[in-house]
Amino acid sequence: MQIKADELTNASVNGNNAGLPVPGSAEEKILFKKLQERFSEEFETSFFDKLAPQTIVIIPSLTMDQEILSKINGINYYEERLLSLLMLLRLPRAHVVYVTSLPVDQIIIDYYLHMLPGITGYHAQQRLHMLSCYDASPRSLTEKILERPRLIERIKKSIPANHFTHMACFNVTSLERTLSVQLDVPIFGCDPDLFHLGNKSNSRKIFKECGLTPPKGYEDLINEDEITDAIIKLKEENPALKKAVVKVNDGFSGDGNAIFSYKGFFTYDTMGEKKGRRDIREELASRLKMVATTLSYETFILKLREMGGIVEEFIEGEIKVSPSVQCRVNPKNKCVVLSTHDQELGGESGQVFLGAHFPAHIDYAPELGTMGMKVAEALAEKGVLGRFAVDFISVKEKDGWKHYPIEINLRKGGTTHPYVMLQFLTDGDYDPGKGLYFTANKQTRYYFSSDNLRSEQFHGITPHDLIDIAMLHDLNYDGTLQEGVMFHLIGALSQFGKLGVVCIGSSPERAKYFYDKTVEVLELETVHQPYTH
Repeated sequence: MQIKADELTNASVNGNNAGLPVPGSAEEKILFKKLQERFSEEFETSFFDKLAPQTIVIIPSLTMDQEILSKINGINYYEERLLSLLMLLRLPRAHVVYVTSLPVDQIIIDYYLHMLPGITGYHAQQRLHMLSCYDASPRSLTEKILERPRLIERIKKSIPANHFTHMACFNVTSLERTLSVQLDVPIFGCDPDLFHLGNKSNSRKIFKECGLTPPKGYEDLINEDEITDAIIKLKEENPALKKAVVKVNDGFSGDGNAIFSYKGFFTYDTMGEKKGRRDIREELASRLKMVATTLSYETFILKLREMGGIVEEFIEGEIKVSPSVQCRVNPKNKCVVLSTHDQELGGESGQVFLGAHFPAHIDYAPELGTMGMKVAEALAEKGVLGRFAVDFISVKEKDGWKHYPIEINLRKGGTTHPYVMLQFLTDGDYDPGKGLYFTANKQTRYYFSSDNLRSEQFHGITPHDLIDIAMLHDLNYDGTLQEGVMFHLIGALSQFGKLGVVCIGSSPERAKYFYDKTVEVLELETVHQPYTH
């Protein structure tokens, strides 16, 4: 859900932003373009200068379909994932302005600041400006900020004069563009007019342009009849096909997906009557299984009509993995492969992102990097800016791996914050040609990360409790060894029994050891004892 233009205009007139262009207007787009051009001009001289006076305004808003996002437990606390960017305060002249829906407990802030290499917590705290909307409603953070012109003024006042300043957002929509213009601050991210390039339908088209092969399927579907036709065509083309995947164009973390099973439908080479189009159409509601278990069929179809969607083959394989490649296009149109991951998926038929191993397996990580670079260069030609990810399904065959690109995410994602933490803590870089990460002293590092370490037992653990448990059991990152555990989504733990972790090790096995130890300790510490007076 997005704010209507007249509502934003009224808010501006009644506050301190009178005279600004109407949200979504041609005038606003022109101003935004000028801001982005200014960012490009200043980028080379200031962005990579560690001593440059600069301010980063962090807006961790998940400005996506709120009905789908509401199915994710603790979604408001996902705004804490970009607290990894507090590591930017290691730059001694950098300021960070971080805005959230709800205040972040100071103990969580202290937890991040104590990991800053070479900077005292006090020094960093003087350059950190935490602001809040004090609004827990199930709407996007950016929407809440735009309703509060006085908060916008406080953001402006938090930016020192003559600082090179930009916004870092989870994703960029027309709402973030409006906020950018109202703040007079550019965004290191994709112009919202190009955001459609990353939807499911256009992802498939771009893959084909790059010479990559997505799963067989059909794009730009807008209703149940077109879904039915696509499901039938896929089965006719591949009689052995067991499942198809139906996806709305702008789903998130698999929660906009549904699985169709062909079980019980006869194929041309079997005996008996083959079910026809009418049968499939009539049984669509009962056969489509939503990945988000709380999302009804009716709501799913409504979202597909609004956004459009795709149907594609469900890729089978005895050995099957779900890697991803993270890339960035900078304002000078330079494309970089930032990282590769092997995603850990769960939920209905493995469609929901649970966590990731970094880097992706050495057998195919370099090949994935090459494929990711092709997509990055194609997107750069279309004007895309900032971070994005390409997700794959990869199947091991006799002569190697076959990679199916399945979607482009023009935003930060579940692999962004773990990699940012690793890079800032070790001052290293990923080598896409070798498929390995090297620290500043040329040691390799690996991690396992998850946004979904959860248990009913964990309910009631407050941030203070978690930090205490971590200290008692040595569940911390050790800067001397450059190994250990870092927590995120800490605010979600008490209410939802849900936590995020990044476990860094000198080997994949070592990283997994830290994760297993974390689970073991939390389970041990949350064995419920009877309450006594």
